[in-house]
Amino acid sequence: MARRPLPRILTNSAPLARMAHSASLARSREFARSAADSASDVFHPLITIGRGLRRLGAAGRGRWADTPKDQRGPLAFFVAACVLVVWLVPYGPLLALIGVMGAGAWAGRERTPVVTGPSEAETERLRALYEALVPYLSAEGDPSPLYAHGGDWERAFAEYAFDDSGRLERLQLKYPAYFTDGEDRSRVRIEQVLYAKAGRGREYRFAWDELANQLTLTVLDALPTDIAAQRFVTSPGETVLGFTDPDSVQRTLPVTGGEETRDAPPVVWRTGQRSTEPHLLVLGQPGTGATTLLRSIALQALQHGDVLIIDGSGTGEYGCLVGRPGVLGVESGLAGALATLEWASHETERRLIAGNRARQAGGAAPDDTRRPLWIIADRPTALSHIAVAEERDDPQRWLQVPLRHGRAAQVTVVVADQFETAELLSDPVRAHTKARVVLGPATAEEVRAVLGAPPHTTPPAQVPPGRGYARLGNAPVLRLQVPATPDPLDDATGQAHREAVTALLPEHTVPADGAGPGEPVSGSKRVDVGKAVAAGPSVRAVGAEADDGPPADDGPAAAAAAPEAKESGSTAEPVGASTRVRTDKGGEPRVIKGSVEAVRTEG
Repeated sequence: MARRPLPRILTNSAPLARMAHSASLARSREFARSAADSASDVFHPLITIGRGLRRLGAAGRGRWADTPKDQRGPLAFFVAACVLVVWLVPYGPLLALIGVMGAGAWAGRERTPVVTGPSEAETERLRALYEALVPYLSAEGDPSPLYAHGGDWERAFAEYAFDDSGRLERLQLKYPAYFTDGEDRSRVRIEQVLYAKAGRGREYRFAWDELANQLTLTVLDALPTDIAAQRFVTSPGETVLGFTDPDSVQRTLPVTGGEETRDAPPVVWRTGQRSTEPHLLVLGQPGTGATTLLRSIALQALQHGDVLIIDGSGTGEYGCLVGRPGVLGVESGLAGALATLEWASHETERRLIAGNRARQAGGAAPDDTRRPLWIIADRPTALSHIAVAEERDDPQRWLQVPLRHGRAAQVTVVVADQFETAELLSDPVRAHTKARVVLGPATAEEVRAVLGAPPHTTPPAQVPPGRGYARLGNAPVLRLQVPATPDPLDDATGQAHREAVTALLPEHTVPADGAGPGEPVSGSKRVDVGKAVAAGPSVRAVGAEADDGPPADDGPAAAAAAPEAKESGSTAEPVGASTRVRTDKGGEPRVIKGSVEAVRTEG
């Protein structure tokens, strides 16, 4: 049977194309689209409620499927009881319907999708960091390598976070168990790779967890540099060396930085008879804040004790302390430093003997042996070099007794020097200074050589004055920022810092000019302390109050002034009360609550 041909309208596409492009069809499509949009707007609440009820129903079916079969009966009985209670309550069904509709509307609302995972640029950074670690964290023969070229970086990086600028802020990575994480060289190699790939110019902390085979990298904020010298809330025997990171210590102190008061985490150094690190050593480059730290320690020590300062540099950085109560001496010359340190050594021995006699007698130690004595030596190696040239005793030799027995005698020694001359420090200084501070730019090897352990942070791009690391005994290495304590007599010091330091200084007890009260002095002249220090002469002030008793012709100040006066032709003038001594039963003179205050100028 022959097939009949189809109508022409079905075989020829030209009429259909004309109908598709006709104006009436276009208007019909536009009308249908507008009607659909209007219906969607009108029925949008119903659509939302329906979508929410569908989600609630799916959640209910999932909960019913997850319920064990032996618990489905009590659950069904509980639901039926709730439905019955709702049915019996007045307006219960209506309220239940309203509640179900509201729950459906809340569950069916359109949620903004949360972007999870790294962006394309962040993924490229993580992949590049993963590829950089492959040569150091992979080994031949590993059947399932965690690090391999072209491998999955998501297996190795457990956590990661980026800041607003797209730079890596935190990274927690896993490493194989065969990696030698107990060797410093292996650790340093990985830290250098992470530091280079994560971005230079920032400080990073590396926390190694050997038990879980994990390494956590964290970006550290810069330490605040706006904290100036001030009265810190500490107890006797506590000295604030500076401030560190909040998560490194378990204590904060109220401080004033700029115009606001806030809490800052301090690095507190404890001294005294129960201290495990009674002496301090500070090393750094020139101009990194070692003298600033010693000046801050001296100001804090004057609250509860006496201070004896040896200024080996001879630049007059401690001229503001001359003539202040509690300042037993400020020496910058070799002869004066030798005599003063010799007196400090004998004073340490005297305190030990007096305390021992008091304990044997069943009584308390004398008051003059319980007041802390601080010996602050800034660059003693400079005086040691001069002593070798003049064939005289090394001043550091007289620090041996205070270093060894200072804890029992309430004597604390603080020594500061530079890296270039650190090898000239004596063995007792190196052996008995368990508290260490490194200031200024220093490599990890230099920090390890001084502190005994490398820092767990990378060096900062720019090192401000007073920035470094501190370690107290066997404690972890901490970042440190020394409070700004400049010399108030320096013209370059700002007015705010000058007033802050001056407010901490005790009142002067040495007249600035003119002779003593009713007593002219011949052969010498009085000068202003600040001008004397700025002019460059060696200035010394030794003393405090005197006790009753016959005046003595010698003492620590007289012994310090006599040798240097003979060499330089200068004169020393006692000011205020003279030294009072009392002879013990053993025939040894003992200083009673006092000494001499003197101001000496050249020629």
